[in-house]
Amino acid sequence: MTDGIANNKIKFNLLCNRESSIPIFLRNWWLDAVCGPENWDVVLYEKGERIFAVLPYYKKTRYGLKLITMPRLTPFMGAWLTYPENQKHVTKMSYEKECYWALIDQLPKVNIFLQYFPPAFTNWLPFRWKGFEQTTVYTYAFEELTDLDKIWNGMQENIRREIRKAKKQLIVKTGLDLDRFLEINSLSFSRQHISFPVKEEIVRSVDVVCSLQNRRIIFYAEDEHGRIHAAVYIVWDENSAYYLMGGGDAALRNSGAHSLLMWESIRFASQVTLRFDFEGSMYEPIERFFRAFGARQIPIFCLMRSSPWMKLLLCARDVVLSLKKQD
Repeated sequence: MTDGIANNKIKFNLLCNRESSIPIFLRNWWLDAVCGPENWDVVLYEKGERIFAVLPYYKKTRYGLKLITMPRLTPFMGAWLTYPENQKHVTKMSYEKECYWALIDQLPKVNIFLQYFPPAFTNWLPFRWKGFEQTTVYTYAFEELTDLDKIWNGMQENIRREIRKAKKQLIVKTGLDLDRFLEINSLSFSRQHISFPVKEEIVRSVDVVCSLQNRRIIFYAEDEHGRIHAAVYIVWDENSAYYLMGGGDAALRNSGAHSLLMWESIRFASQVTLRFDFEGSMYEPIERFFRAFGARQIPIFCLMRSSPWMKLLLCARDVVLSLKKQD
């Protein structure tokens, strides 16, 4: 690690300690857990002693290619900016261009850059002008949690019905140990005949740091026989709570446990933060379930850029695949 990069990380660590608006997934202790302390860096835009913008990134090498990409269990990374007080909208766009270009110009040269940016990020034009491309995924979120009755009334009737049914036969508890949670969580994947896509040591690292920071809670639903129907893992910062992981017993899936746990998570979030994010899936059945809670659909921008020779390589691959289809 060069002195400049090391100095950037020291400055960024101090910034994370004092700046509450930095999302949990961009904070230094989160990145240490999901990337490993030596596998992430950060670029800063500074004027004098003040930091105006940051862009942390996860770096890896695969098949000889240098990549900046997304670590596991991390829905987004991207850039964080601080804005001048009382800034006019007419100057906001030019300010963002100044900050983003300063960050982009400091990024290391890699074969592929791919990051999902925070939900609040909407202006990707400065990245386009620097050769980036964009695709969109979606999440669902409640942007404010002050009126739980309004949220309840905005749900589809089947969700409210499932919650009422579950309340009659299940008790929602906290304090489930991580080993038991991982067992419950894995059931959703084994039902689909796939393995949990995150290494257990990464989950354990995240759990340790989130517990130390008091930024996580596990809710689970248990019946009178001691059977756990479902469990969810929630993390939060000062501005938002996030549904990070969850699973349930397929044999008990008709109890409404997952709907009840999501509702309890929303109610809990209203006590500790400002919004609740389902971290929506592009998988249709999951998207349909999240949408039924009445949350707002929010676009998430995925920004990508490839080196010139990497573009040629990908183009050649596409040509070969096209020719094979014609044979």
